[in-house]
Amino acid sequence: MPKNQESPPQPISKFKSKGGFKRIFSAFHYSYEGLKSAWRGEHAFRQELMVIIPACLIALFLPVSALDKLLLIAVLVAIIIVELINSAIEAVVDRVSLERNPLSKNAKDYGSAAVLLTSMLAVATWCVILFPLLKF
Repeated sequence: MPKNQESPPQPISKFKSKGGFKRIFSAFHYSYEGLKSAWRGEHAFRQELMVIIPACLIALFLPVSALDKLLLIAVLVAIIIVELINSAIEAVVDRVSLERNPLSKNAKDYGSAAVLLTSMLAVATWCVILFPLLKF
């Protein structure tokens, strides 16, 4: 396209907000609805929360530095974040088509692998921080 010609405007979703304080409140509402929906519809999300919430409480009472406590909790929250992204990927793939397709399988498998790697990072982090506390 020549430099003096503008590209055609991209379509904008009618669901896209414009800004301002209303957008901030709407974002909180949508986030709450997303968490509520994940709790109701995603078994993995509920199972992970059943482990992560007590683990976060345990982290708060461990005899480690505040920074270590933050890191222990952060890697657990990362699992939930990646699980939500994985669930979003799965929902979009299923919305597009419920037919089996290698690309759909790849998308879902990649999301699952991301959750696995994040979980492995959390386990490694907990091991590294807690290992010095063990008395042999």
